[in-house]
Amino acid sequence: MDISIIIVNYKSRDKLITCLDSITKANLGGLAYETIVVENNSGDNLSDLSYPNLKIIISPDNLGMGGGNNLGIKNSSGEYILISNPDIVFETNTIISLYEYFKADKNIGLIGPKLINPDGSLQYSCVRFPKFYIPLLRRTAIGSFFPSTLDYYLMKHTDHNQVQRVDWLLGACFMVRRSEIKDGLFDERYFMYFEDVDLCRQINTRGQSVIYYPVVSVIHNHARQSAGLPWYKALFKDRIAREHLKSAFRYFKKWKKIK
Repeated sequence: MDISIIIVNYKSRDKLITCLDSITKANLGGLAYETIVVENNSGDNLSDLSYPNLKIIISPDNLGMGGGNNLGIKNSSGEYILISNPDIVFETNTIISLYEYFKADKNIGLIGPKLINPDGSLQYSCVRFPKFYIPLLRRTAIGSFFPSTLDYYLMKHTDHNQVQRVDWLLGACFMVRRSEIKDGLFDERYFMYFEDVDLCRQINTRGQSVIYYPVVSVIHNHARQSAGLPWYKALFKDRIAREHLKSAFRYFKKWKKIK
């Protein structure tokens, strides 16, 4: 098996169907592939979905993003693993292009395409490793006083049409090699958020490259759930926001970047 496409579903049935449709229509150049959907105890009924090479795994518990993807990987067999959110729509040649570029360079540890918003605008998906104050700036009005700091973090002044090595990529869509996976791809101490930052930092510490590959792109129909309420209300009312901040704390503690 050449490629295993792993998708974790949580209350995203309609977007998942659009994603699976785009995979079916994609040009995979004769590659052998499988698509594994992990239904992460969201209550979505996926039993009627019928697509080529599709396997659906029903998790009895919500394992979070990292745990859900790890479950899918354990039930896969591809030499290369493509992680995708259900809100991704693939362009025709995205998957095959990522695969061919990745396979040609053994120094690459992870590769991801350009992410595009549904309106065609650029989504900033290649990012610098965060300092401990970045979550505070992004989740509070304080950030409006430091726009240049946030622009630097989001690499807004970088040429986003250039293939380049970056610190980390948003975990909505990327490819890794199975041979590099030891005890699961993601650290499951992160229920949601920062699992992608942590993974890319691990890859960097091994001396491998995280590559932003904007030659191809995907549409990411993303709603930033953790930003639904003001920060001072979200801490008390929004579980997603709390998980985001908890994951940030775990990340900085793990990598000893709180200074």
